[in-house]
Amino acid sequence: MRSLRLLAAAVAAATATTVLSATAAQTAPPQQETPFDQITLAKGADKVGEPMAMAVLPDRRVLHTSRDGTVHLTRPDATTTHAAEIPVYNHDEDGLQGIAIDPDFERNRWVYLYYAPPLQTPEGDAPEQGAPADFAPFDGHNVLARYKLTDAGTLDMTSFQEILRVPAQRGICCHAGGEIDFDAQGNLYLSTGDDTNPFASDGYTPIDERPERNPAFDAQRSAGNTNDLRGKLLRIHVEPDGSYTIPRGNLFEPGTPKTRPEIYAMGFRNPFRFAVDRETGWVHLGDYGPDAGAADPNRGPGGLVEYNLIKGPGNYGWPYCIGDDQPYVDHDFATGQSGEPFDCAAPRNESPNNTGLVELPPVQSAWLPYDDGSVPELGSGPESPMGGPVYRFDPGLESPAKFPREYDGALFNYEWDRGWIKSFDLGPNGELRGIEPFFESMQLRRPMNVEFGPDGAMYVLDYGSSYFGGADDSALYRIEHSPNGKTPVAQVSADVTASGEAPLTVNFDPAGTADPDGDDQLSYAWDFTNDGTVDSTEQGPVSHTYTERGAHTAKLAVTDSTGKTGYASVQIVVGNTPPEVRVEMPPNGGVFAFGEQVPYRISATDAEDGQTDCSAVEVSYALGHDTHAHPLTSETGCESTIDVPADEGHGLDADIFGVLTASYTDGGAEGLPPVTGSARVVLQPKNKQAEFFTDSQGVEVVSEPGAAGGRKVGAIDPGDWISVDPVNLTGVDGIGYRVSGAGPGGTIEVRAGSPDGPVVQTVQAPSTGGGDQYADVPPSPVTDPGGSGPLFFTFRGEGSGLFELDAVHFTGAGVSQPAPPEAAAAARAEGDVPR
Repeated sequence: MRSLRLLAAAVAAATATTVLSATAAQTAPPQQETPFDQITLAKGADKVGEPMAMAVLPDRRVLHTSRDGTVHLTRPDATTTHAAEIPVYNHDEDGLQGIAIDPDFERNRWVYLYYAPPLQTPEGDAPEQGAPADFAPFDGHNVLARYKLTDAGTLDMTSFQEILRVPAQRGICCHAGGEIDFDAQGNLYLSTGDDTNPFASDGYTPIDERPERNPAFDAQRSAGNTNDLRGKLLRIHVEPDGSYTIPRGNLFEPGTPKTRPEIYAMGFRNPFRFAVDRETGWVHLGDYGPDAGAADPNRGPGGLVEYNLIKGPGNYGWPYCIGDDQPYVDHDFATGQSGEPFDCAAPRNESPNNTGLVELPPVQSAWLPYDDGSVPELGSGPESPMGGPVYRFDPGLESPAKFPREYDGALFNYEWDRGWIKSFDLGPNGELRGIEPFFESMQLRRPMNVEFGPDGAMYVLDYGSSYFGGADDSALYRIEHSPNGKTPVAQVSADVTASGEAPLTVNFDPAGTADPDGDDQLSYAWDFTNDGTVDSTEQGPVSHTYTERGAHTAKLAVTDSTGKTGYASVQIVVGNTPPEVRVEMPPNGGVFAFGEQVPYRISATDAEDGQTDCSAVEVSYALGHDTHAHPLTSETGCESTIDVPADEGHGLDADIFGVLTASYTDGGAEGLPPVTGSARVVLQPKNKQAEFFTDSQGVEVVSEPGAAGGRKVGAIDPGDWISVDPVNLTGVDGIGYRVSGAGPGGTIEVRAGSPDGPVVQTVQAPSTGGGDQYADVPPSPVTDPGGSGPLFFTFRGEGSGLFELDAVHFTGAGVSQPAPPEAAAAARAEGDVPR
């Protein structure tokens, strides 16, 4: 077993409850990668949307959802259709979250969904300060409901049954949870997030009890509240009429004062993904943690996350404790003073926002907590734990796709931001005996959901590379065991995918299509309207003229000499041209300050709509963090300003930035559905940690306690460089730096576009006499080259180890501006304080 001793040391340091077995190598999956085949079932924003959850049907079709309320149905032949459009409230992270099918689906056809329904709550942002009457209009709820799937592959909207409501405070971020699964007894499990804003707690626990503060800043009202369904793992049994009963053995007996009997486990921040092992009844759950870069004796531990193994009811600690029973410190947000650490053995919820018990159950330690590289087998970087399924080998299942016996009992946890799926080997009591890579050559960006199907194959829903809203590389995959060869990889592109008029001639190109086994005897079958007929057997490129209006799916099937077939498709819309949306201001890569306002101007045109209705243009701001983003606030209109909240939830060790997205949905065209167009710009913070570069040559990222965020760029030699992309210097009048190092010092040349592009600025970086001694290089003027693109910081000098670069500081207004006093006063009068 690879690196077992390293893993054992790391896990022992992380948690005293996790012990590795010396016999792990005898029972774990094989060290060498077993041959697997990755088959693309759906790819791209038009087929996957913003992927959220999936459920594999008994016939290998897959239902998968998008946060905007779309339910897709994908067949094994890689054809995707719409199964439903669920109306949802779609502010911040709200929307359609989870999907699952009934254990008796083949008989009753029930499909379960968890989502935020449209209510009479306001559309905009909730106030952060005010009185209870200011917050009350934003009180809403999420629903667990079910619908029947018809033989035609659509959800019967008239079959709707509401099962359960979970309270939610709207107009403010974050954490909805939303996974659904069943155990062997047919009990339904639902995970719910703490519904708490994490961005004003310095990366520690959000327990703000100030009476004028929106309760959404206090997780004690939800995750720590025994009388609330948020921040929980719920367990119920749904009855034939849609009502539910409480299974025996939940955390609180029915009738216990100030408790909810639906609670199976409590004390979670955002238990986004979990899976129930139906053989053992154990729940494997990943819980996201806060973003503090380091422990603070006055606040508590740094940003830990957790993989949890839940064998029975219990309290998992949030917001009082995290990881291996590490307590947070009671903090008074009014005075800024800290008290004593919370008692993990006997936590007490004394918040004025608590409606449940004061004395809480003792905290259960996390099964496997980690932070950055603390567990070497998990890698390093952002932490996004996703609790995955356990594979159970069925010797009686006749399926060439099923995983081999060697993986029987293996737990497949996954990591969203780090982009991996790994095999965890468990002992008979749930002890961790080892972690192995799984199918490392898989094309995978950010796994959003993983599930085993009835064929014994693994199904993977991949979020893709976008910040939110869907990406071209988002996808649905099926992973099969395939020791005797791989399926051809089919790809197809079209020179035009939408037009307002017919006839429309489209040229299709299969470039990129290949067989992983090197088979050059591939046969091609083109079906331009997805009606089951073969319209062409040419390899391509090929063309087809569409004479009728409508949404058409053109499909390519590629078969190798062994009979394995891969599919690819592209949608062609004739009769409705997508809107063209452009962000005219701010520029992509503009520099801004958190807590200010960003003026924007949007242009949107649509061939069929004619004049654009600016009230239908939506502009949203999201806080970018590493490779994902948290939607935070939104406005409507073609030209205005948008408030950029101050960020107090991430430390200096977090790579944060702004994402501004504009979208416009047209009115459809003569029976064709509406189409949305969008555009997006990234905004760079005025204070940029040097280690969060986009690309580099020659340098290394080194750790040093005195560096801002604990890391900096070192090993700088002449000719090395780092780049940040995109950057636009509009409104920037200077750039300064924080440097350190015992080397001779050198020169920083800032260049636009490339390492040898036009010089924007030249400054001298001095020697400071040591790596733990820092100096500020004051801002000096820059020459704006115009436009947006990469900005290169190139290094010159004599010798090696010239200096170390800790931070880059842009000065000037950039593209943001302080909120004017009169706007702030008006906002306070309405209970909405610009952030």
